[in-house]
Amino acid sequence: MKSENQTVSPEFYFQPFTTIPEMKWLIFWTLLILYLLSLFGNASVVFVIYTASSLHTPMYFFLANLAFLEIAYSCTIAPLILAHLASVRKVAISLGGCGTQLFFFTLLGGSDCVLLAIMAYDRCMAICRPLNYPLIMTWRMCVNLVVGAWATSGFLGFQLSLLILTLPFCGNIITNFFCDFPALMKLTCGNIHAQQNILFITSMILLTFPFIVISMSYAFITMAIIRIPSALGRQRAFSTCSSHLMVVLMQYSCSSLIYLCPTSSFSGVQIRMVSVFYTFITPVLNPLIYSMRSKELKEAMNKSLRRIILPQKK
Repeated sequence: MKSENQTVSPEFYFQPFTTIPEMKWLIFWTLLILYLLSLFGNASVVFVIYTASSLHTPMYFFLANLAFLEIAYSCTIAPLILAHLASVRKVAISLGGCGTQLFFFTLLGGSDCVLLAIMAYDRCMAICRPLNYPLIMTWRMCVNLVVGAWATSGFLGFQLSLLILTLPFCGNIITNFFCDFPALMKLTCGNIHAQQNILFITSMILLTFPFIVISMSYAFITMAIIRIPSALGRQRAFSTCSSHLMVVLMQYSCSSLIYLCPTSSFSGVQIRMVSVFYTFITPVLNPLIYSMRSKELKEAMNKSLRRIILPQKK
């Protein structure tokens, strides 16, 4: 009987990166530095956009929300894995704790994907319909879009976190460094076809649908840019989208490998490598990309830095 082999354990353990102490500490310090850099970089973006009145536009409002999401996203994943690496003993997480982490992971990661679609739509309206842009992207519209992204992702994250409580677990070693639904489903026994369908539907809503919106927006943007007569005008129009496009490519190339491809196609090591990229490296690269590609944000950051280093004398 399968029920006899089932182990109902309230705790899970993460599979270690390595058993070599020197490599373990090297990974710890590397991830800690990346974590601190992501916090500093994204917090700087939020601070500069909040304090610089010239950046109080829909585009930078969405960018500030994206930076805040990256901060919260990093705080959801990084502390536990750093504690796991720094501890001599195995760090356990309860089923309830795993469900809570999965909820915030889905909430923040899903909101990130939806927000990227909203930012693509915003750029589409700015380039394709510049005269009507202030009437379309009002502050009320911007706030409603952000709230909608959070609400949708939160609802789906709550469903997934409840769903793991119904899974019949036969193991407790998670092959990733955080509670991710594909990794948890590898520990189950019995028929989980319904749970797999729910995960696929959730991935479609939070990944595929936003990607369709992004693709359609950039299709309209490309057609609008082609119609611009001057080369300088085309370059300026494209420069407002290039940073966003780079972030989209990084986000979706990693997420699609984990959630839209069969989990059997990748080993545990490969999944962890991809997970490290989009949980530690991407949050560091995003503020760098936007600050380097956005002239207005770069100038505002330089002014803020000068005010801090060289305060004006009264």
